[in-house]
Amino acid sequence: MTKRRSWIPNTLAAIFCLVWIFPVYWVINSAFKPRQDLMKTTPEFLPFHATLDNFHNAVTNPHFVTNLRNSVMVVAATVALSIVIGIFAAAALSRFRFAGRRTILVIILAVQMLPGTALLIPQFALFNSANLLGTYFGLILSYVAITLPFSIWVMRGFFLAIPMEIEEAARVDGAGTWRVLVSVLFPLVAPGVIATSIFSFIAAWNDYIIAYTFMQDQSHYTLTVWLASFHNPNTGIDYGGQMAASVLFSLPVIVFFLIVQRNLVAGMSAGAVKG
Repeated sequence: MTKRRSWIPNTLAAIFCLVWIFPVYWVINSAFKPRQDLMKTTPEFLPFHATLDNFHNAVTNPHFVTNLRNSVMVVAATVALSIVIGIFAAAALSRFRFAGRRTILVIILAVQMLPGTALLIPQFALFNSANLLGTYFGLILSYVAITLPFSIWVMRGFFLAIPMEIEEAARVDGAGTWRVLVSVLFPLVAPGVIATSIFSFIAAWNDYIIAYTFMQDQSHYTLTVWLASFHNPNTGIDYGGQMAASVLFSLPVIVFFLIVQRNLVAGMSAGAVKG
């Protein structure tokens, strides 16, 4: 009887996975199709005349390398700032007692609950008055403002999970506050750092609306903005090239996640073992 009941959720899960993965498959499928196959009224579910021309057109586009460099620079700065600021803020909110600590936590949680687009207009007005529109620094600040509440909240949970006895033992051995933070606490919250870095990387890498709103010069666009406006001067919108560029655009996220996932699992497993 149990086996008969289990096939229903399993079937629903399989259907959900197929529906979810189909757009991904269609992007990859379209990336290898020549233009004449893409424009057919009857869709083909396999690239019978597979070609790499779409990838060549995407990579050789004059804006691809420039906008890729912009994305890498902005994302790297966002991840670094989110981790550095977040880890010190989380340590302060979890290990120290001071006036207004609970108020700060409530504000962080409230900001985290707001959608990023709700902050777009206030940020635009603020950055416009500070002459930060169209600058990489302004874009990085915007991304940090969005990712930092999540980073602080997650890493605070990791700090709270560390027994106070470990910190007290380090202080008995003569370690000061700074030495306890750097040598004792920070290594133990490495899984939290990796988790927040994944979130910050994906949030900054995939953003379109903030980069499109803030950056005014095409040479300062990130890869997402260029991808949305990808076209061929002779044929208009190059759907094949756009699909190929989408595949290339997704690879860094997949590679980054695969790299840090191993460390994340290892760190969590190590933290779960009591000595």
